[in-house]
Amino acid sequence: MYCSDLGEQWHAVRIEPTIAHLDAASAGRASRATIDTLTAHLWREAERGSYVAVREQKEVFARDRRALASLIGHTPDELSYRDSARACLRALLNSWNLPVASTVWVATNEFGPNLDEFERRGLAVRTMPAADVYGHVDVDALENMLQFEQPDFIHVCQIGSGGGVVQPVPEIVEVAHYAGVPVVVDMAQAVGHVPTVTGADIVYGTSRKWLTGPRGVGFIAVRADAIRTVEIESSEAFPAGGLGLGQAVAELLEIGQQRVFRELARIGQITRERLDGIGSWEVVEPIEEPSALVTLAPPPGWQPSDVRAAQRKLRELGILVTCADSWRAPLMNEQSVLRISPHLDVRRSELDALASAIRTMGY
Repeated sequence: MYCSDLGEQWHAVRIEPTIAHLDAASAGRASRATIDTLTAHLWREAERGSYVAVREQKEVFARDRRALASLIGHTPDELSYRDSARACLRALLNSWNLPVASTVWVATNEFGPNLDEFERRGLAVRTMPAADVYGHVDVDALENMLQFEQPDFIHVCQIGSGGGVVQPVPEIVEVAHYAGVPVVVDMAQAVGHVPTVTGADIVYGTSRKWLTGPRGVGFIAVRADAIRTVEIESSEAFPAGGLGLGQAVAELLEIGQQRVFRELARIGQITRERLDGIGSWEVVEPIEEPSALVTLAPPPGWQPSDVRAAQRKLRELGILVTCADSWRAPLMNEQSVLRISPHLDVRRSELDALASAIRTMGY
């Protein structure tokens, strides 16, 4: 039995996996139509020539750009493609004419590799205040801070790689813009997962996670009226991957994005309720957090190597999850956690199998 009413519909358009795939936060399972769209364009390129094939699909590319732009709250002409979310951030930082010794404010769930990119360019990083132990940004405290000091920009992971907390991005954008501060949003774990129309100046993300599009496709959108002007020209793209992403977005919109967001939030809550406390593993996020990215802290005394061993053992049992080491969220996590990220077609039997497995690994 599927956990979601949409599960059977979602599952029916995909091939049967050979494992319990609980790892959409790494890479979701593409539909048959998405795979067919990608491969069909590769055949066209081989038959007619790459550039001819792209020109022939001009209207399809334009339609797909409109659909993705609507999902993230931007216009099609503000959108560019790269090969990954990190490549998008690098392109942004390389092209943005920021002042010397610029400052960026981040949340405690900031992705570790993003912090590396900031450090590499000499940006001073400051953490925004948290409203609770889970790391949600305290918007009221942020508003007070902005009255006395303004960073060059605020960077927010709407959902981080190391935890399922959903940051209040629209509220952050509102108070930041009132203070004249631009906001950049990393929505790699958010797009296709939670609402992503936020009003932010710049957003970027990837195709391969909750959207379940192809790997090798990222996107960045820079608002035309951004507080600071940024020019980013598209580099050599992956046209077949872009068409595959377009198909994945079309499938999401056909189902209804709000319906998908509600179901994923429900699945997240079901997963947390099922796993919390099993074998002394503890859910890190609030049970009702509106995301399907779930993290489990290990029993007391466990080392990161123990969590990695548990992840490998689960893989041997046919259950795919991620060991999220502390580098994913170094401002928040000191311990490795198990990251479970089921999509719409998760079965209750798969969660039961995971619960039974971790019970034998805990206390």
